[in-house]
Parts: sequence; C-alpha cells; structure tokens
Amino acid sequence: MKRLLASVAVAVVFAQPAAALDRITATHAFPKNFVYSQSFLEFVRKANAAGKGVFEISVRGGPEAIPMMEQANAARNGVVDMVYSACSFYAATVPECDAIVASTIDGPKARKSGAYDAFNQAHQKRMGVQYLGWFDSGIQFHLWSTKEFKFDSKGDLDIRGFKVRGNPIYNAFLTNYLGAQVITLNSPEMYTALERGTVEISPWTSIGLMDAQWDKYLKYRLDPGFFSTDLGVIVNQQKWNALSPKTREILQRVSIEHERSSLKALGELKEKEFAELARRGVKAQAMAPEAGQRFVDAARKYTYQRMKERLDKLPDGPASYERFVKLFGPGA
Repeated sequence: MKRLLASVAVAVVFAQPAAALDRITATHAFPKNFVYSQSFLEFVRKANAAGKGVFEISVRGGPEAIPMMEQANAARNGVVDMVYSACSFYAATVPECDAIVASTIDGPKARKSGAYDAFNQAHQKRMGVQYLGWFDSGIQFHLWSTKEFKFDSKGDLDIRGFKVRGNPIYNAFLTNYLGAQVITLNSPEMYTALERGTVEISPWTSIGLMDAQWDKYLKYRLDPGFFSTDLGVIVNQQKWNALSPKTREILQRVSIEHERSSLKALGELKEKEFAELARRGVKAQAMAPEAGQRFVDAARKYTYQRMKERLDKLPDGPASYERFVKLFGPGA
C-alpha cells in the first residue's frame, strides 16, 4: 500500500503543468541598423538568456512595424507590451521627460539618487506604463551640417538661412533660442531629405551618424555637445502587473546591468566614431568657450521652460517641476 501511495504521489507531481511562460512583445523606435536599436536588441538577448524558461521577449520590429511616434501609445494601450523609445517622443503626456533631456546625470547615477524612482512614478501616474530602464545614457547631442556653421560678432551661432531639421526633443531649443524655422522629420526620413537638400542642419547624437549613412552629406559637427540621450524602455502597466514576480525580478536586474554596460560601451564607441568621422572628412567646429557655455545653458533653459509650461497645466505640475529639476539638473 505504501508503495502504491508513493507511486501515485510521484505521478501527481509529474502530471502538474509547468508554470506558464510569460510572453512579452516588443518594438524599438529606430531602424534595426541604428546603434541604439542594436543596444536594445542586446538587452533583449541578455534578458531572454537570463529568463530562459521563465519568460520570452519577442521583438516585432522597429518603425516598420509601428511608426516610431506611435509606439509609446501602443505600449500604453496594450497593442504591444514593451517599447524602446526616446522619452521626448511622448513628453506631451509625461512632461517630466524633459528633465532627462536636460539632465546632468546618467542612468546609473539616477538609480542611486532616487531620480529613477521618481521618473518611474511619473510614468505610471501619467501614462500607465512602467519605466523599466534608462538605457544608453551619457551621450550628448551635436548640431551636424552639410556646410560650415556661421557665428555672429559675439561668437554665438547664427542659424539664419539654414534649412534645419526639427524633432520633439530639441524643437524648443531650436526655435525659441536659435530662431530656426524647422522642418520636422523622423530619423528614417533624414537620408532622403539630405540627398534632396531639404535639410542642411540636423541635431543628432555623438554616435550613430554612420549607421544611417548621413555622413555622406553632413560634413561639419558643432562643439560643444548639449542635452543627454533620453532612451529607455517602457512596459504596459497591466502587462507588468500580470508578469510573475520572477519575471519582474529578472527584467529589473538585467535592466540595471544594461544601464551600466551601455553607458560604458557607447562612451567608448563615441571616441572611435569621432576618429572615423574625421578620417572621412567630417570637421569639428568649436565655439569659443563663453559662447559655447551660453549655447549649452540655453539648451537646458528652454527645455526646462517647455517642461514647466506643460506641467503648469497639471494640478501637481509646479511641485513636480521643482522636484525634477532638483533630481536631474545641475548639482544633482
């Protein structure tokens, strides 16, 4: 009888179904060949390896699957579970995104200071998504041009007469400070615009110009750099809550690791790409120190101004503005 009961117990154990695998769908804002998309895909590979048998992230594609400016809302509405995107693309919904754009810190520092937690709370409250991680931080933006930049008698940039590409991340700075008349284009449209001469100046990050082959036309880089990359991963909140505790733990752990590793890897890549761009004939034009400082300060000032204007329309906005400037701004 004892043997029979033992056999039955073993049979019951093996008959129980295995825990269901958490399945997560994902998209990325930029084309697959862009360095930032490659960084996200590396995160997915690391996450899937760490979560084997627990969860699986399936990448549906980039802007060819869901247009880049629609991806954040797709995550919010549950069309896709996870999105890697620039926070500024949905800053009209989460105005605190501008704090990262104007930030003086990076992802790992934000984790330690409590800035990340506040940022995640803002995402949950305003958009109904979990902010999983601020990836690929520490990289600045530059203005890139097809022809030499011009400066006024004070050494400040004179952008009049140039055809300037705009985008949500830097439009406030370009229009309110530099006085540019911008042509708003998404990155997949840029090559054709440069080829046709529709655009002569475009802001872009320190890295990735060659991924898109824009260096064929953009031959001047303006120094100093300004802003900070605002790329991160958001997850639909209902989906996040439905994931197993083990899945959430692994995703958070791998995200923290990728924040550190991507910061280091892309910082090293910047030096290599600057050297290669110089070899290809892309010239750096440096502003005089005082003019350069005014340029950088203005980029932050007008981004904060946009954030304040948006937050002032919300009941908790003024307090949130003060909090985020303190968390992400100079001296943070």
